[in-house]
Amino acid sequence: MTMDSAPARHTGQGGTGPAGGTAGTAAVRRSVTAIHPPRRPRADPARHLVRPQRVRRRDGVLPLLTADALAAVLTTAALARPGAALPADAAAPIAVLAAALHAQAGLYRPRLAPSALLELPALAGRAAVLWCGVAAVVAAAAPGQALGWSALLSAVCLQLLLTCTGRGFANRLRRRSARLRPASALVVGPGAGASAVAAALHGRPEYGLRPVGLADTGAAEESGAGVPVLVAHEDIRRAVIQNSVRHAVFTRPPEADERTASLVRLFHDHGCRLWLADPAGTAKVTGMRVAEPADQLWGYAVQPLLPRPSRPVERWVKRAVDGLLAAIALIAAAPVMGLCALAVRVSDGPGVIFRQERVGLYGRPFTLLKFRTLRADEHESATRWTVAGDHRMSPIGSFLRKSSLDELPQLWNVVRGDMSLVGPRPERPFFVAKFAAVHPGYEARHRMPVGITGLAQINGLRGDTSIEDRARFDNHYIDTWSLWQDLWILARTAASFFRFRLGGS
Repeated sequence: MTMDSAPARHTGQGGTGPAGGTAGTAAVRRSVTAIHPPRRPRADPARHLVRPQRVRRRDGVLPLLTADALAAVLTTAALARPGAALPADAAAPIAVLAAALHAQAGLYRPRLAPSALLELPALAGRAAVLWCGVAAVVAAAAPGQALGWSALLSAVCLQLLLTCTGRGFANRLRRRSARLRPASALVVGPGAGASAVAAALHGRPEYGLRPVGLADTGAAEESGAGVPVLVAHEDIRRAVIQNSVRHAVFTRPPEADERTASLVRLFHDHGCRLWLADPAGTAKVTGMRVAEPADQLWGYAVQPLLPRPSRPVERWVKRAVDGLLAAIALIAAAPVMGLCALAVRVSDGPGVIFRQERVGLYGRPFTLLKFRTLRADEHESATRWTVAGDHRMSPIGSFLRKSSLDELPQLWNVVRGDMSLVGPRPERPFFVAKFAAVHPGYEARHRMPVGITGLAQINGLRGDTSIEDRARFDNHYIDTWSLWQDLWILARTAASFFRFRLGGS
């Protein structure tokens, strides 16, 4: 049997958990109790992992899309009179192209203070690009009916006028709806800055956020905004559930400290929209540029925090590529797998495949497959840290483990959809519970499908290495994920395999 090795020095790393506080505050510091091996392998997480809920879209995206599409259709209709060069049936593709250009410019991102006039430069530039492209296509298809400069200028101005008018009307409806039906929000941050943001939201209902609490991530202080101050992680979770919180406004970047970062997963699990306000004016003082189009909350620079893993099209492509490459690899590796299975059967007797419960995407358990390299009882396989150097391991088992050939059956896990080719390495439920209680950010690894290899593995974090370092690499991979990065990691893994790198993963 082969087990994922974890660091013998992991117990000396980590930090204060989400419920930790500072001395002299009203917070109760969370104590990390020792986790004893269970009688049977079963998950015992510090809190239940759930699939993140989809955020309810109340930010006016559909009205904006409708306004943009209607503007493109009306502009096309104005140019598509009888005898004109532009046919009427071109309205639909032009409307789609307009929406795509606006999406590329970030004109559909959620905003607290939308303004069509502030978006005017971006809208004008996209309208010019769109109609210059249309004119080029028409000139290439029918040179005798090419759009003249006057027609082109008229199209750009008309679409710009209609788009601004439509967006202004949509924004007015959104502000009215926000006043009548504000969404519950939590302000997350330490000190007077968070209180100032909460007070601004409380006094300006046009932003559509009603503060129901202040999650203080520093020394607990009295709130001047008339909302309760929440310090303990469990109190924050209870407030999110009881108040149906839909928005969380951070007053400094979530990665600024461990405790603030741990709340991101909590809000993400409950489908909250995340915002980053700037009460200290850091962007202004340091000269940093804020995202365009600029957004503000009563003078405070604000921008949405959009998690990169929520890209459904690219995630679907990743799954398709995983399934195709894993199927091809299974067929190509079939002779090698047959020899490995025969060697295990002759050397160690019956039971060629070893099955073990691991934790996958969103904390869901699945059965991981490997070639057996060591015989062990169920309790030992679920709770023993590493079997590297175990005297009971046969020469065949040692060879399979050192060469990573014991992991070839995991290609079937990839075909089944339990795993991906690239992602955080899956761990056993017992150790997931233990590491989640000790290392902040460990649970966030489960935002992405687990994988056979990953960014941590190609950087040498295999075998007896730091869990804290692994979690940091895994979360960095998730935050910066791209299909090209997956291919790069696979190439690095193949290179290291042919160099016969020692150690389990």
